[in-house]
Amino acid sequence: MPSTVEEPAAQFEAERPHLLAVAYRMLGSRAEAEDAVQEAWLRYAKVRTGGEIHDLRGWLTTVTGRICLDVLKSARVRREAYPGQWLPSILVDPDEDPARRVEMSDQVGLALLVVLERLTPEQRVAVVLHDAFGMPFADVATVLNTTENAARQHASRGRRAIAEGGVRHNADLAEQRRVLTAFLAAAGSGDVQALAAVLAPDVVTIGDGGGHVPTAPRIVEGAERVARFWIGIFSARQIDVRSLDMRPVLVNGEVGLLVRGTWPDGRPVLAVVVAAVADGVITGIFNQMNPDKILLSDRL
Repeated sequence: MPSTVEEPAAQFEAERPHLLAVAYRMLGSRAEAEDAVQEAWLRYAKVRTGGEIHDLRGWLTTVTGRICLDVLKSARVRREAYPGQWLPSILVDPDEDPARRVEMSDQVGLALLVVLERLTPEQRVAVVLHDAFGMPFADVATVLNTTENAARQHASRGRRAIAEGGVRHNADLAEQRRVLTAFLAAAGSGDVQALAAVLAPDVVTIGDGGGHVPTAPRIVEGAERVARFWIGIFSARQIDVRSLDMRPVLVNGEVGLLVRGTWPDGRPVLAVVVAAVADGVITGIFNQMNPDKILLSDRL
């Protein structure tokens, strides 16, 4: 029986979640990931009419990887002109549904996405495709249009860069909640030393306002500097922190804090704070305030 138009569409839709997961890990932007997957669909629809594809997932992953590689190369230029620090887009869900927590268990954490930003496009593609999705290096080489040995080297250098420059994060959800609660209590007290005690010596904080709201123009590093920075936010006169609605949420499957309120000029406050936690202390604090990068669940 001849294939119908609906058949290739249904086959592609079955692979869409996998392709979105691949593209998001590579790009750190859900909008860009969705665009990349849509482009993969257009290429699949064109090629599908000319013959059978025996390994559909492999073929689509390779095509999506090539598209993402091109996007990554152009994104570097765009992000150099980005106002302030850049953080990935995030998916925010209520922290109250055990079934949803299981469903989100395969989400990639914000700390890892931030670290992946430090890699070259080739390193990032190689690490994501091989280490996260198990693609053989021979196929990774096809995506990168290089040799298998070169693909291995890209992955090896990428792993080394992650190990040397990464924000450590190995805590489970319960530990993340405990440490985040301690952070909020210390920040609210105004005690720099108490706050520094819950921070790692090499902790960093990164804020992304996307030009919508002011954030620190550079990464803030070191326990005392980060402590003073956050106590400054909690004691800022332009907004009463106590008037804000702050609730725990899941951010890409990990514990975070959703902050809502209103600036004195009537503009809405929307921010999501995520803390990377390792060995009982915070190693990184990420403050996403760009509303274009905050994807809220319908239940929020």
